[in-house]
Amino acid sequence: MRSKAELESAIAGGGRAVLVINSRSRRGRRLYGTARRLLRESGLEFPHVFPVTDPTRLRELFTDVLALEPDLVVVGGGDGTVAEAVGHLAHRDIALGVLPLGTTNNFARSLELPLDLAGAVTTLAVGRPGAGKVADVDVGWFESTGDPQGEGPGADREHIFANMVSLGLSVEVAGHVPHTLKRFVGRPAYALTAARLLPRHEAFTARVTIDGEVRELATHQLNIANGAHHSGQRIARDASPDDRLLAVYRLGDERRLRLASATARHVLTGQWRSLEEDAFLTTAQVEIETDPPMRVDVDGEIRGRTPVSIKLRGNALRVIVPQAFLDT
Repeated sequence: MRSKAELESAIAGGGRAVLVINSRSRRGRRLYGTARRLLRESGLEFPHVFPVTDPTRLRELFTDVLALEPDLVVVGGGDGTVAEAVGHLAHRDIALGVLPLGTTNNFARSLELPLDLAGAVTTLAVGRPGAGKVADVDVGWFESTGDPQGEGPGADREHIFANMVSLGLSVEVAGHVPHTLKRFVGRPAYALTAARLLPRHEAFTARVTIDGEVRELATHQLNIANGAHHSGQRIARDASPDDRLLAVYRLGDERRLRLASATARHVLTGQWRSLEEDAFLTTAQVEIETDPPMRVDVDGEIRGRTPVSIKLRGNALRVIVPQAFLDT
């Protein structure tokens, strides 16, 4: 593995670069041409470009990407596309660059990237004025029950996640949010769908084990975050994808109205809250059980059911971030 400085130098010197853009993402189709133009004007050249029209082929596509032995892989799309890239690029001598073209862009927000396309492109142009740097950040790793992608060659990489593991209402929302609504209204589509589903949603009790200590949490929503954002909102002011911590927290308790009020508090006060507050449990490893078993949402994809084991892998991913990003 090269040092971060060596990899940054290789990219700035015109190293091998690959561009992957999900043209099915909310903004990808509309901004594909603009992104190519801005990248070209910034001096970034991509001999190999992979426009994605079928997201189900992303795993196959990244096999072709890795065969090119790139120094930099720039991915344009939403959190699902970026999460797929993270699984393939973690623990490799390759930097990931992100063009935030999705609905919530949680991973891009956690990296403190500009959400406007021009700003994101400027950050990627390493070695040029106003550009970013190569940093290494944490990823998560999980193992759940009945995960259909958890076996065979490359199985370990299929357990890596970028941002969050969730249980509860968000799993139902992810499966029921209308694609057309998400395309036209963006992030509010999730809140509208949650409001529709909440009156019928049943609370559950999760047994959370950290360092041998078991806690029982009754709730409608439980999250285990590696990143700093959920649903486009900051979790806590000191949360970071580079802090060697997983943040475990619930939204409300078993009462439905508490979920609504806790979600509102999360949206309104997340930027001022701290991971040191009682609302959060921080750890590098956690085990979660529920009775009955529940479906597990990993970066927006259903990946088996509980029990689920979640671990942190520190500094496992090279990324391009703004100069102001605190790289530890």
